Amino acid sequence: MLNVCVVAGSGFVALLALATPAAAQTYPSKPIRVINPAAPGGNSDIVFRVIAPKMGELVGQQFVLDYRAGAGGVIGADMTAKSPPDGYTTAIVAASFFFNPALIKNLPYDTVRDFTPLGLVVDIPAAVVVHPSLPVKNVKELIALARARPGQIFFSSAGPGTVAHLAGELLNSQANIKLVHVPYKGVAPATVDAIAGHVQMTIASIPVVISNVRAGRLRMIAQCGETRSPTVPDVPTMQEAGVPGFVVSSGFSWIGPAGLPRPIVDKLNGTLVKVLNDPAIRKDLLERGADPIGNSPEQHAAFIKAEIEKWQRVAKQAGISPE
Repeated sequence: MLNVCVVAGSGFVALLALATPAAAQTYPSKPIRVINPAAPGGNSDIVFRVIAPKMGELVGQQFVLDYRAGAGGVIGADMTAKSPPDGYTTAIVAASFFFNPALIKNLPYDTVRDFTPLGLVVDIPAAVVVHPSLPVKNVKELIALARARPGQIFFSSAGPGTVAHLAGELLNSQANIKLVHVPYKGVAPATVDAIAGHVQMTIASIPVVISNVRAGRLRMIAQCGETRSPTVPDVPTMQEAGVPGFVVSSGFSWIGPAGLPRPIVDKLNGTLVKVLNDPAIRKDLLERGADPIGNSPEQHAAFIKAEIEKWQRVAKQAGISPE
Protein backbone atom coordinates (compact mmCIF):
# COMPACT_ATOMS: atom_id res chain seq x y z
CA MET A 1 0.00 0.00 0.00
CA LEU A 2 2.82 2.35 0.86
CA ASN A 3 4.56 1.59 -2.43
CA VAL A 4 1.40 2.34 -4.40
CA CYS A 5 1.07 5.72 -2.65
CA VAL A 6 4.68 6.59 -3.40
CA VAL A 7 4.31 5.71 -7.07
CA ALA A 8 1.05 7.63 -7.30
CA GLY A 9 2.66 10.60 -5.63
CA SER A 10 5.63 10.42 -7.97
CA GLY A 11 3.31 10.29 -10.95
CA PHE A 12 1.45 13.33 -9.68
CA VAL A 13 4.72 15.25 -9.32
CA ALA A 14 5.68 14.23 -12.84
CA LEU A 15 2.34 15.45 -14.16
CA LEU A 16 2.85 18.76 -12.39
CA ALA A 17 6.31 19.10 -13.93
CA LEU A 18 4.80 18.58 -17.36
CA ALA A 19 1.86 20.90 -16.69
CA THR A 20 3.93 23.86 -15.49
CA PRO A 21 5.58 24.68 -18.84
CA ALA A 22 2.22 24.28 -20.61
CA ALA A 23 0.58 26.67 -18.17
CA ALA A 24 3.42 29.12 -18.61
CA GLN A 25 2.98 29.03 -22.39
CA THR A 26 -0.60 30.27 -22.07
CA TYR A 27 0.29 32.76 -19.33
CA PRO A 28 -1.07 35.33 -18.89
CA SER A 29 -4.67 34.65 -19.83
CA LYS A 30 -6.15 37.42 -17.66
CA PRO A 31 -5.05 40.76 -16.13
CA ILE A 32 -2.18 40.73 -13.62
CA ARG A 33 -2.79 42.41 -10.28
CA VAL A 34 0.00 44.57 -8.87
CA ILE A 35 -0.55 45.25 -5.18
CA ASN A 36 0.74 48.65 -4.10
CA PRO A 37 1.11 48.85 -0.29
CA ALA A 38 0.89 52.66 -0.49
CA ALA A 39 -1.73 55.28 -1.23
CA PRO A 40 -2.38 56.51 -4.80
CA GLY A 41 -0.21 59.37 -6.04
CA GLY A 42 3.09 58.35 -4.47
CA ASN A 43 6.37 57.61 -6.22
CA SER A 44 5.62 53.88 -6.60
CA ASP A 45 2.28 54.70 -8.20
CA ILE A 46 3.86 57.19 -10.61
CA VAL A 47 6.70 54.83 -11.57
CA PHE A 48 4.49 51.84 -12.28
CA ARG A 49 2.04 53.90 -14.31
CA VAL A 50 4.94 54.90 -16.56
CA ILE A 51 5.90 51.30 -17.34
CA ALA A 52 2.55 49.47 -17.07
CA PRO A 53 1.10 50.29 -20.54
CA LYS A 54 4.18 49.01 -22.40
CA MET A 55 4.42 45.92 -20.18
CA GLY A 56 0.75 45.15 -20.84
CA GLU A 57 1.33 45.55 -24.55
CA LEU A 58 4.19 43.03 -24.46
CA VAL A 59 2.38 40.31 -22.46
CA GLY A 60 -1.07 40.87 -23.97
CA GLN A 61 -2.81 41.60 -20.67
CA GLN A 62 -3.26 44.65 -18.44
CA PHE A 63 -1.33 45.24 -15.24
CA VAL A 64 -3.85 46.55 -12.69
CA LEU A 65 -2.73 48.44 -9.58
CA ASP A 66 -4.48 47.43 -6.35
CA TYR A 67 -3.84 49.87 -3.48
CA ARG A 68 -3.51 48.24 -0.06
CA ALA A 69 -1.93 50.92 2.10
CA GLY A 70 -1.38 50.62 5.83
CA ALA A 71 0.93 49.39 8.58
CA GLY A 72 4.07 50.61 6.84
CA GLY A 73 3.48 48.40 3.82
CA VAL A 74 2.86 45.24 5.85
CA ILE A 75 -0.79 44.81 4.79
CA GLY A 76 0.00 44.77 1.07
CA ALA A 77 3.09 42.60 1.47
CA ASP A 78 1.18 40.07 3.59
CA MET A 79 -1.59 39.88 0.99
CA THR A 80 1.04 39.22 -1.68
CA ALA A 81 2.76 36.50 0.36
CA LYS A 82 -0.55 34.69 0.90
CA SER A 83 -1.66 34.85 -2.75
CA PRO A 84 -1.57 31.79 -5.05
CA PRO A 85 1.78 31.47 -6.87
CA ASP A 86 0.17 31.57 -10.29
CA GLY A 87 1.63 34.84 -11.59
CA TYR A 88 -1.62 36.79 -11.34
CA THR A 89 -0.79 38.59 -8.10
CA THR A 90 2.42 40.59 -7.77
CA ALA A 91 3.42 43.70 -5.79
CA ILE A 92 5.58 46.78 -6.10
CA VAL A 93 7.20 47.51 -2.74
CA ALA A 94 9.27 50.40 -1.43
CA ALA A 95 12.15 50.74 1.04
CA SER A 96 9.87 50.01 4.02
CA PHE A 97 9.81 46.40 2.82
CA PHE A 98 13.51 46.17 3.75
CA PHE A 99 13.23 48.21 6.96
CA ASN A 100 10.33 46.33 8.51
CA PRO A 101 12.24 43.22 9.65
CA ALA A 102 14.36 45.54 11.83
CA LEU A 103 11.40 47.55 13.13
CA ILE A 104 8.54 45.07 13.53
CA LYS A 105 8.97 42.11 15.85
CA ASN A 106 6.24 39.78 14.57
CA LEU A 107 5.85 40.25 10.85
CA PRO A 108 3.18 37.91 9.43
CA TYR A 109 5.61 36.75 6.74
CA ASP A 110 9.31 36.11 6.17
CA THR A 111 10.65 38.91 3.95
CA VAL A 112 13.06 36.57 2.13
CA ARG A 113 11.42 33.15 2.22
CA ASP A 114 7.83 34.11 1.38
CA PHE A 115 8.42 36.09 -1.83
CA THR A 116 9.75 35.62 -5.35
CA PRO A 117 11.96 38.51 -6.59
CA LEU A 118 10.96 39.66 -10.07
CA GLY A 119 13.36 42.58 -10.49
CA LEU A 120 14.35 45.94 -9.07
CA VAL A 121 12.34 48.45 -11.10
CA VAL A 122 14.01 51.77 -10.32
CA ASP A 123 16.41 53.28 -7.86
CA ILE A 124 15.34 56.64 -6.46
CA PRO A 125 18.39 57.80 -4.51
CA ALA A 126 18.02 60.01 -1.50
CA ALA A 127 19.88 63.29 -1.09
CA VAL A 128 21.31 65.15 1.88
CA VAL A 129 19.96 68.69 1.78
CA VAL A 130 20.52 71.52 4.22
CA HIS A 131 18.95 74.91 4.82
CA PRO A 132 21.04 77.67 3.17
CA SER A 133 21.67 79.22 6.59
CA LEU A 134 23.68 76.19 7.70
CA PRO A 135 27.32 77.13 7.00
CA VAL A 136 28.27 73.96 5.13
CA LYS A 137 28.71 73.36 1.42
CA ASN A 138 29.76 69.71 1.48
CA VAL A 139 29.63 66.57 3.62
CA LYS A 140 33.11 67.10 5.08
CA GLU A 141 32.05 70.49 6.42
CA LEU A 142 28.76 69.05 7.75
CA ILE A 143 30.59 66.34 9.68
CA ALA A 144 33.10 68.83 11.07
CA LEU A 145 30.30 71.16 12.20
CA ALA A 146 28.33 68.29 13.74
CA ARG A 147 31.38 67.21 15.73
CA ALA A 148 31.89 70.76 16.93
CA ARG A 149 28.20 71.09 17.84
CA PRO A 150 27.03 67.64 19.02
CA GLY A 151 23.28 67.45 19.45
CA GLN A 152 22.71 70.90 17.94
CA ILE A 153 21.97 70.02 14.31
CA PHE A 154 18.45 68.70 13.69
CA PHE A 155 17.23 66.64 10.74
CA SER A 156 13.62 65.97 9.78
CA SER A 157 12.00 62.78 8.58
CA ALA A 158 8.54 61.54 7.58
CA GLY A 159 8.40 59.62 10.86
CA PRO A 160 10.20 56.97 12.91
CA GLY A 161 11.53 54.08 10.85
CA THR A 162 11.35 55.93 7.52
CA VAL A 163 14.13 56.32 4.96
CA ALA A 164 15.24 59.71 6.29
CA HIS A 165 15.26 58.56 9.91
CA LEU A 166 17.36 55.46 9.29
CA ALA A 167 19.61 57.32 6.84
CA GLY A 168 20.31 59.95 9.51
CA GLU A 169 21.12 57.26 12.03
CA LEU A 170 23.37 55.57 9.49
CA LEU A 171 25.26 58.85 9.05
CA ASN A 172 25.52 59.27 12.83
CA SER A 173 26.99 55.79 13.11
CA GLN A 174 29.41 55.96 10.18
CA ALA A 175 30.66 59.51 10.78
CA ASN A 176 30.65 59.27 14.59
CA ILE A 177 28.45 62.36 14.99
CA LYS A 178 25.17 63.16 16.75
CA LEU A 179 22.51 64.64 14.51
CA VAL A 180 19.14 64.90 16.27
CA HIS A 181 16.13 63.27 14.67
CA VAL A 182 12.86 65.23 14.43
CA PRO A 183 9.99 63.05 13.17
CA TYR A 184 7.04 64.48 11.26
CA LYS A 185 3.79 62.97 9.99
CA GLY A 186 4.79 62.67 6.37
CA VAL A 187 7.34 63.79 3.80
CA ALA A 188 5.60 67.10 3.03
CA PRO A 189 5.75 68.65 6.54
CA ALA A 190 9.28 67.31 7.04
CA THR A 191 10.39 69.06 3.85
CA VAL A 192 8.44 72.26 4.56
CA ASP A 193 10.11 72.70 7.95
CA ALA A 194 13.54 72.11 6.40
CA ILE A 195 12.77 74.84 3.84
CA ALA A 196 11.59 77.14 6.64
CA GLY A 197 14.75 76.50 8.65
CA HIS A 198 12.96 75.00 11.65
CA VAL A 199 15.33 72.05 11.19
CA GLN A 200 18.72 72.46 9.54
CA MET A 201 18.63 69.45 7.24
CA THR A 202 16.74 66.49 5.89
CA ILE A 203 17.45 63.38 3.83
CA ALA A 204 14.81 62.80 1.17
CA SER A 205 14.42 61.28 -2.27
CA ILE A 206 15.71 63.49 -5.06
CA PRO A 207 12.28 63.98 -6.71
CA VAL A 208 10.90 65.33 -3.42
CA VAL A 209 13.51 68.06 -3.00
CA ILE A 210 14.90 68.82 -6.46
CA SER A 211 12.57 71.75 -7.26
CA ASN A 212 13.40 73.48 -3.98
CA VAL A 213 17.11 72.84 -4.53
CA ARG A 214 16.91 74.43 -7.98
CA ALA A 215 15.00 77.38 -6.50
CA GLY A 216 17.73 77.91 -3.88
CA ARG A 217 15.48 77.14 -0.91
CA LEU A 218 17.58 74.10 -0.02
CA ARG A 219 21.21 73.19 -0.70
CA MET A 220 22.00 69.65 -1.83
CA ILE A 221 25.42 68.66 -0.54
CA ALA A 222 25.39 64.99 -1.52
CA GLN A 223 23.30 62.30 -3.12
CA CYS A 224 23.06 58.85 -1.60
CA GLY A 225 23.05 56.47 -4.56
CA GLU A 226 25.70 53.93 -5.46
CA THR A 227 26.64 56.18 -8.38
CA ARG A 228 25.66 59.73 -9.35
CA SER A 229 22.12 60.20 -10.57
CA PRO A 230 21.74 61.72 -14.06
CA THR A 231 19.22 64.09 -12.47
CA VAL A 232 21.99 65.83 -10.49
CA PRO A 233 25.24 64.75 -12.17
CA ASP A 234 27.32 67.52 -10.55
CA VAL A 235 26.47 66.50 -6.98
CA PRO A 236 28.85 63.92 -5.44
CA THR A 237 27.66 60.74 -3.81
CA MET A 238 28.12 60.23 -0.08
CA GLN A 239 30.79 57.67 -0.86
CA GLU A 240 32.66 60.15 -3.03
CA ALA A 241 32.28 62.67 -0.21
CA GLY A 242 34.16 60.43 2.20
CA VAL A 243 31.52 58.19 3.79
CA PRO A 244 32.22 54.72 2.34
CA GLY A 245 29.29 52.31 2.13
CA PHE A 246 26.68 55.05 2.61
CA VAL A 247 24.04 54.10 0.03
CA VAL A 248 20.40 54.99 0.67
CA SER A 249 17.61 54.85 -1.87
CA SER A 250 13.88 54.40 -2.17
CA GLY A 251 14.11 51.81 -4.90
CA PHE A 252 10.96 49.95 -5.88
CA SER A 253 11.05 46.18 -6.03
CA TRP A 254 8.69 43.98 -8.03
CA ILE A 255 7.89 40.77 -6.19
CA GLY A 256 5.44 37.88 -6.21
CA PRO A 257 4.53 35.18 -3.70
CA ALA A 258 7.01 32.37 -3.07
CA GLY A 259 6.86 29.43 -5.42
CA LEU A 260 6.24 31.21 -8.72
CA PRO A 261 7.18 28.82 -11.56
CA ARG A 262 10.46 29.75 -13.20
CA PRO A 263 8.95 30.17 -16.70
CA ILE A 264 6.55 32.78 -15.31
CA VAL A 265 9.35 34.51 -13.39
CA ASP A 266 11.42 34.66 -16.57
CA LYS A 267 8.52 36.05 -18.58
CA LEU A 268 7.73 38.79 -16.07
CA ASN A 269 11.37 39.70 -15.51
CA GLY A 270 12.12 39.69 -19.24
CA THR A 271 9.17 42.01 -19.85
CA LEU A 272 10.34 44.39 -17.13
CA VAL A 273 13.91 44.49 -18.47
CA LYS A 274 12.74 45.09 -22.04
CA VAL A 275 10.44 47.94 -20.99
CA LEU A 276 13.10 49.62 -18.83
CA ASN A 277 15.47 49.57 -21.80
CA ASP A 278 12.95 51.41 -23.98
CA PRO A 279 14.57 54.84 -24.67
CA ALA A 280 11.34 56.83 -24.24
CA ILE A 281 10.50 55.14 -20.93
CA ARG A 282 14.05 55.53 -19.63
CA LYS A 283 13.94 59.24 -20.48
CA ASP A 284 10.60 59.67 -18.73
CA LEU A 285 11.79 57.93 -15.56
CA LEU A 286 15.11 59.78 -15.44
CA GLU A 287 13.35 63.12 -15.76
CA ARG A 288 11.34 62.16 -12.68
CA GLY A 289 14.53 61.41 -10.73
CA ALA A 290 14.16 57.62 -10.97
CA ASP A 291 17.06 55.55 -12.32
CA PRO A 292 15.80 52.48 -14.27
CA ILE A 293 17.43 49.20 -13.12
CA GLY A 294 15.75 45.98 -14.31
CA ASN A 295 18.17 43.44 -12.85
CA SER A 296 17.84 39.64 -12.89
CA PRO A 297 15.81 37.69 -10.30
CA GLU A 298 19.07 36.42 -8.76
CA GLN A 299 20.56 39.90 -8.54
CA HIS A 300 17.31 41.16 -7.08
CA ALA A 301 17.28 38.40 -4.44
CA ALA A 302 20.84 39.31 -3.40
CA PHE A 303 19.87 42.99 -3.24
CA ILE A 304 16.88 42.27 -0.99
CA LYS A 305 18.95 40.18 1.40
CA ALA A 306 21.74 42.77 1.57
CA GLU A 307 19.29 45.63 2.21
CA ILE A 308 17.55 43.76 5.04
CA GLU A 309 20.88 42.96 6.71
CA LYS A 310 22.12 46.55 6.31
CA TRP A 311 19.09 48.14 7.94
CA GLN A 312 19.08 45.60 10.75
CA ARG A 313 22.65 46.69 11.53
CA VAL A 314 21.68 50.37 11.37
CA ALA A 315 18.70 49.87 13.69
CA LYS A 316 20.82 47.94 16.17
CA GLN A 317 23.56 50.59 16.16
CA ALA A 318 20.94 53.31 16.65
CA GLY A 319 19.37 51.45 19.55
CA ILE A 320 16.09 50.93 17.70
CA SER A 321 14.37 47.75 18.90
CA PRO A 322 11.63 46.01 16.91
CA GLU A 323 8.17 46.56 18.38
